[in-house]
Amino acid sequence: MYNDLFSVGPITIHTYGVMIAIGVLAALFSGEARAKKRDMNADVLYPMTFLCVVLGFCAAKVLFCIVEWKRFIQNPLSMLSNSGFVVYGGILGGVLTAYVYCRIKKLNFVDYFDLMLPSVALAQGFGRFGCFFAGCCYGRETNSFIGIAFSRSDYAPNGVKLIPTQLFSGAGMFIIAGILFYYAKKERAKAKVGALYLILYSIGRFSIEFFRNDYRGAVGIFSTSQFISFFILALGLLLFFRKQKSEEKA
Repeated sequence: MYNDLFSVGPITIHTYGVMIAIGVLAALFSGEARAKKRDMNADVLYPMTFLCVVLGFCAAKVLFCIVEWKRFIQNPLSMLSNSGFVVYGGILGGVLTAYVYCRIKKLNFVDYFDLMLPSVALAQGFGRFGCFFAGCCYGRETNSFIGIAFSRSDYAPNGVKLIPTQLFSGAGMFIIAGILFYYAKKERAKAKVGALYLILYSIGRFSIEFFRNDYRGAVGIFSTSQFISFFILALGLLLFFRKQKSEEKA
């Protein structure tokens, strides 16, 4: 929509980048506040968040290049320099980074996994609204009243009414964040909050993919993200109900 906010010399500030930054700060500050309430070490969240963001973006780019491997082979420099990312790669890369960081710092990874996943959902909500301003991750053509036509997008087809999948995704992530924050108010068995994030996100992501129209790779009849969602959902259900059974035995 209106991705270029303003320019300072040769540097242009984009709405997409600003929304990403707001999301990261919202995740950091909300995580810090909840860590202090739980008598956890909130100071480690700053370096952990920085590393997770940087390496998460790298992982998102790597997965994008894997999905677009034919284009990557033809022109690797172009693929590395453009703005394409796969969100699942960022999530997996961020979680792996947090795990390694916690091991090095001798912290309980699961505690921080449960602490930060609601905040991650919050950050994703802002990020998806950033996608709307940039015009990426766009939806299918529609004649419905919900359709929105882009006029200056470098990604979405301009002048055509499209399903605003970015807004639906963003709103969905805010709802998921709200559910997780509420669920985490009471003390839960370890990994349950994180598991609930995996369940809700994978279901939401699988569903929204049916309405998107940007190319995202495919595995059979499913998009790459839908295919990955099966495994994320399975992992989330395993973690959630495995803990629940252990509680019942206790």
